[in-house]
Amino acid sequence: MATETHGIYDTEKSQKHAHGVNVTHNEALVSEAKHAADAEQNMTLLKAVKLYPQAIAWSVLLSSTLIMEGYDLALLGSLYASPMFNKKFGTYNEANGKWAVSAAWQSGLSNGARAGEIFGLIFAGWVSDRYGYKMTTIASLILMILFIFVLFFAPNVKVLVVGEVLCGIPWGAFQSVTPAYASEVAPVVLRPYLTTFINMCWVIGQLFAAAVNKGSVNRPDEWAYRIPFGVQWVWPVPILAGLTFAPESPWWHIRHGNREAAKASLLRLTSRNDPTFNVDETIAMIEHTNELEKRMKEGLTYRDCFKGIDLRRTEIVVGIWLVQTLGGQNLMGYFAYFLTQAGMDASNSFSLSMGQYALGMVGTAGSWFLMSRVGRRTIHFSGLCCQLLILIIVGSLSFSGSNGSVWAIGAMLIVFTFVYDFAVGPVTYSLISELSSTRLKAKTIVLARAGYNASNIFVNVMTNYQLSSSAWNWGAKSAYFWAGTCLLSAIWVFFRLPEPKGRTYAQLDLLFEHRIPARKFAQTKIDPFSQGLEDDVKRVSTERKLDKELE
Repeated sequence: MATETHGIYDTEKSQKHAHGVNVTHNEALVSEAKHAADAEQNMTLLKAVKLYPQAIAWSVLLSSTLIMEGYDLALLGSLYASPMFNKKFGTYNEANGKWAVSAAWQSGLSNGARAGEIFGLIFAGWVSDRYGYKMTTIASLILMILFIFVLFFAPNVKVLVVGEVLCGIPWGAFQSVTPAYASEVAPVVLRPYLTTFINMCWVIGQLFAAAVNKGSVNRPDEWAYRIPFGVQWVWPVPILAGLTFAPESPWWHIRHGNREAAKASLLRLTSRNDPTFNVDETIAMIEHTNELEKRMKEGLTYRDCFKGIDLRRTEIVVGIWLVQTLGGQNLMGYFAYFLTQAGMDASNSFSLSMGQYALGMVGTAGSWFLMSRVGRRTIHFSGLCCQLLILIIVGSLSFSGSNGSVWAIGAMLIVFTFVYDFAVGPVTYSLISELSSTRLKAKTIVLARAGYNASNIFVNVMTNYQLSSSAWNWGAKSAYFWAGTCLLSAIWVFFRLPEPKGRTYAQLDLLFEHRIPARKFAQTKIDPFSQGLEDDVKRVSTERKLDKELE
């Protein structure tokens, strides 16, 4: 049986999984895995860039699929400020003499995409496990090319909603696949940069949406909104052409028992000019982590995400993404519409939108510097606290009613965007990819992102009614409501979000298995190869639990 001695717990004998493979007693595998894990944790950023240039390139290409989603979701919020779009798809309001899409149809358009994304996420969770990240993304890109036709030729708002639902399906797939792929093809030191680049892709898409709208908003015909929809065809074709040559994740091959394919993928992801890199040792580390997780749990279904230690991991990953919707970030997507409702003309609002998203790109790039020095938990919590303060200021400025206050609100929302893209936005992608187990990663991300999209339906309905002149017409006072939800989010993060910075997947697996409190993750020392756990943690051995299950 496993033994326990004052704060150091040895579960070496418990490392047997249901198929009878004894990982710990395979001394050659453990030795190679430990050497690879030590080398990865001690790897500098410069060395990682030199060793994994192909992994960086392929991850960036895959992540760029989310430029399309960022573009369209920002596009919709901006088009509500477009006169020709409102005339085509809206109704005439005799009270103010303006055309406008009603709050109900605005909610339908925004939530149509979210509903489609939920279907896409579920589809991608199953397909990516079965056929791999690469094939899932290729199929989604083909669907994307086809579904854009519906948006481009939509004759009325009803067909436009159908187009949003259909486009949401491949967007949902991209949301699931990109963080999983980025986190699996890169070593520990590169992981935060590649996963947070996903947020950069969102911001790039939003910036393009503002720029395209700025250039077309003054057109007197249907091309004022058709050009923005048609620009979406720019992305999928070149991405699809490049992706056909991309390697699959070596982790995916190991989970499917194909060691040779995993080795071939890893060789394609790394440079062959480094004599110190041993591909067999890295494959051994992936195998060791995979077997370690199989020891902890055998299942790979959605139900397994809610069992045992994975229930906590699922709660955290879902919670992190829910915080993204409840922290006031929705006001960024409605920036131009928000300012026009506050009294600014459409052209100036689009100009400020471009400044907003450009600063967001600067913020995301700055987050890479920040994450190399500060923990993810600290960044996330501090960012939420700053967002809370800004939302209170925006709500307070709404009582002035002067032209200067409108510009001040615009300035504060630009600062909000910078804070979000410097802290909460990018670090979220790093956290969700690191805190989910490797074997259940795709399904955990699917559940989390589905929760995100479901909560966004509520958020979009609330925002549309809060800002619409034909509904509640709260204007900037709506920031107070989101300040309240931001406060609740900050409280949850403080008590539930652990610190994964610098940890290998095997270390994170054991920290969760030993039920370390979130605020003690950073201080706890653990060795996944000896299964020793310091910090006076006592726990019933895994072997003892397995023995009971076998009796």
